[in-house]
Amino acid sequence: MTQLKKGTEERKCKECGQKLVGRRDQKFCSDYCRNAHNNRLNEDTTAYMRRINNILRKNRRILATLNPEGKVTVDGITLAEEGFNFHYFTNIYKTQKGARYFFCYDQGYLKLENDQYMLVHKQDYVK
Repeated sequence: MTQLKKGTEERKCKECGQKLVGRRDQKFCSDYCRNAHNNRLNEDTTAYMRRINNILRKNRRILATLNPEGKVTVDGITLAEEGFNFHYFTNIYKTQKGARYFFCYDQGYLKLENDQYMLVHKQDYVK
């Protein structure tokens, strides 16, 4: 084994264990090892976020497909048959009259009577 100065110990990459040469505060031997280490640490959170984002993108795609002109009324069963998940949306816009529009990014819907939904595109004044 190599002689080390008194009080120092050999530093190794946190990912692959290779000997580190260079800066004292270096933790990884390469960008690849740094990325691999951080990806492994965050994989649970990343998988959860990816699942939610996939649901939101699917909801937006369904709304955009059913509403190409900007405003249309559809049955709730139509949305459900397409796989729309009513539990996931990005924001809610409440009008002065109390109507609540649910949005998936720029595509939204308003629940009407008799399981009807009015689909809309987000307008500039909607925050």
